Order: sequence, then structure tokens, then C-alpha cells
Amino acid sequence: MELQGVRELLAEQEKCLRFARFDANAAWALGKLMAETVLGRGLKLSVALRSATGHTLFQFSADGTTRNNQNWMNRKLNAVLLMEKSSLASYVDAQLRGEGVERHGLDPREYVFCGGGFPIRLAGGELVGVALASGLPHLEDHAFLVDCLSEFLGVDAPRLGTSEDI
Repeated sequence: MELQGVRELLAEQEKCLRFARFDANAAWALGKLMAETVLGRGLKLSVALRSATGHTLFQFSADGTTRNNQNWMNRKLNAVLLMEKSSLASYVDAQLRGEGVERHGLDPREYVFCGGGFPIRLAGGELVGVALASGLPHLEDHAFLVDCLSEFLGVDAPRLGTSEDI
């Protein structure tokens, strides 16, 4: 799939994976699902849910993860909150324009454009949080989040193919 097609698919994911409400109870239930999925699949993955203000609502790190996974999640969080789209969508947009985080005046130690950060929006579009994953290749981090959000919301979101080269 060409990059523009990938960008359209990512936008569609963000449209269909929205919450009627997102509060501490929803964060706990979604976070628990994410952690159970990590354990059930035997993944070395860190996952987190953060509010739009940056508060940690849920976090889990499986055995085999490191402090660096936290660093990556922080950078992905910053990118999602600033760009108001998934960190993978920011990556694709940067690829389409031939630019990186520096082009936006951002410090690459604080921001990263790669998969693993997904905006949590209410049905009306308000950004209220971010789902994060770190530990797999970035397309797999993104796919993990889409899988968990789809299951939690009961929505069959469109998926990238397994061999996407973006």
C-alpha cells in the first residue's frame, strides 16, 4: 500500500476507535485488557494509558522490558499530544513530506514519530488520553494498540497488512 493509502487507513482507525466516555474505570478495564494481552501473547512489551494532561492512568511492563521502553513511551506520548494523531500517522506524514521531528522545532530526545502511540478520543472528537506501547517493532506496537482498542470497544477497525513497508 502506498503511503497516502496508509495515511487514509490510519485516519479511519482514529475515526472508528472512539469512546462514548473515558474515565478511571475505563482506563483500568482497558489497561487490564492490554496487560492480559501482553501476558497471553508472551510479549516483552510495556503499555500505558495516559490522560491528555499526561497523568499515568495505567502502566504495565512485562518481564524483559527496560527503562528505555518508558523513554520511548514518553516520546510517543509527546508526539501524539502535540500532533493530535497517532504517532504512526505522524511518522507517515513525515515520510510523505521528507521531514522529521526537527522540522517542527522538536527535540528528538523528547518526541518521536513512530508507531506505538494512539489517541484516545471521545465520540465528539475531544482528545482525552493516549494509549502507548513499546517493545516491538513500531508497526507491531501500533497494531497491538489497534487490536486492544478494537476488542475493548467492540469495533472492527481496519488493519495494516502484516508486511507493510513504511
